[in-house]
Amino acid sequence: MARVLIAGCGYVGAATADLFQAAGWEVEGWTHSSVSAAQLSAKPYPIRAVDITDRRAVQAAHGKFNAAIHCASSGGGDVDSYRQIYFQGARNLVEILRPNHFIFTSSTSVYAQTNGEWVDEKSSAEPRHETGKILRETEDFIQQSGGIVLRLAGIYGPGRSALLRKLLSGEARLENGGERYQNQAHRDDIASAILLLAQLPNEPRIVNVTDNEPMTQRTCYEWLARKLNRPLPPPTTQLRPAKRGTSNKRVSNQKLRGLGWEPKFPTFPVGMEQSVLPAACEVRP
Repeated sequence: MARVLIAGCGYVGAATADLFQAAGWEVEGWTHSSVSAAQLSAKPYPIRAVDITDRRAVQAAHGKFNAAIHCASSGGGDVDSYRQIYFQGARNLVEILRPNHFIFTSSTSVYAQTNGEWVDEKSSAEPRHETGKILRETEDFIQQSGGIVLRLAGIYGPGRSALLRKLLSGEARLENGGERYQNQAHRDDIASAILLLAQLPNEPRIVNVTDNEPMTQRTCYEWLARKLNRPLPPPTTQLRPAKRGTSNKRVSNQKLRGLGWEPKFPTFPVGMEQSVLPAACEVRP
């Protein structure tokens, strides 16, 4: 039986681990803390507290895995946290575990284009922000090591949607007319992409994971406002600082779809209506 390590059994990682387990893989999940591991103790596979930034901890937890997935999150940390969790964590996993397949979850924020143009895996990826530069450095290491890089769009799903949270809290604003594109991917579609790529040869090296239809911020909020019978957020000309930079592009998923992947939630409205809004306690009929 094939074995897979999910390093970072958080929002995306736990859903990915569940999917691998359902597909017949032997799964092991790692979390940063024993508290997180205890919260997942009911899972039908072992969860261990292993700090992937600590080389000795990874060596002590060494096991033989056919595939290893690095989907740990910085948890909103600073630049130093990014370097430790993403670059050093990936390096420890690759060099110590040496799995047949290694997948690193990066971000579409590495695309710095600003004119709303379409981008794909061949497009320039030269982020100006420091955290993006660390992601690119990690991506380069993964490719040199023969692994696969998944550039994830903005993640949403059950219990998680930044746009919905901001609208319901009154925090939402239409920034510069709301014309900036939002590239988003449902958590479960990300998990299915990871499972697919873990079963394919370690090619192609870089793949975007996003839904079929980028939407502008205004279009997203207009849909949510109509659905929830709430007013459209007010406009603002002040852009809020973004840790991963401020860009404006439409990310293509054609490469991934060409490998046989199709999103269960092809658009933001479909994902919200079928997966997120029914479970949101604030929503009224």
